[in-house]
Amino acid sequence: MGLTQSTLSLLGEWGASVWLPAVVTAAIAYFCGCFNGAVIVSKYILRDDVRTHGSGNAGLTNFYRTFGGPLTFVVILTDVLKAIVAVLVGVWLTGQLLPIPDQAAQQTATAMAEYWTGLFCLLGHMFPFMFQFKGGKGILSGGTIAIMIDWRVALVVWGGFLILAILTRYVSLGSSSTGITLPIITWIVYQDWLILILSIIIGGLIIFKHRTNLQRLAAGNESKFTFHRTGK
Repeated sequence: MGLTQSTLSLLGEWGASVWLPAVVTAAIAYFCGCFNGAVIVSKYILRDDVRTHGSGNAGLTNFYRTFGGPLTFVVILTDVLKAIVAVLVGVWLTGQLLPIPDQAAQQTATAMAEYWTGLFCLLGHMFPFMFQFKGGKGILSGGTIAIMIDWRVALVVWGGFLILAILTRYVSLGSSSTGITLPIITWIVYQDWLILILSIIIGGLIIFKHRTNLQRLAAGNESKFTFHRTGK
């Protein structure tokens, strides 16, 4: 496993020309991430901000627990599509704006663009400027990004999440585990220091956003997932 050409080697070849594509792709990915499905649906369709209910989180779990119903699928679709768009546009722009001489460079550039745009898409989801920087915790969008990065990354990240969430019924425990499994599988697959650092930052953000959940888990008063919504 591992990349044929390291990211640092490729960045050395690109030199200063990398900065414009990096800024442009980061800005687009962040903007995509800001379209928070739970906030948009609750605030503009249901006229009731999900962040004022339950855990106060602008995410899928809190939306389902509070409102339930078919609009939950709109939230899912929004958070999945924005991640797909962010990564696809980022990878495409990287190929258009930077010289990629061979297949090895293509593989490295694609992996770097996926992690880079994935990071900024999650930053937009977690800290959306259009919603006072109060967003979600990034699990659904992050899981979508993992699928787009590599099937092995997706298998480990989603596998760990599902096993813990199903066995314990603590969605937050499964979600928090992705912050640990992502860097581990990233290193196994790519063996590249820069991509590892990006994955650690992503994982750290996920754990940071779940810090209150982890505190409640430690105290024994975290809510378990149920298919019965709690209501408003």
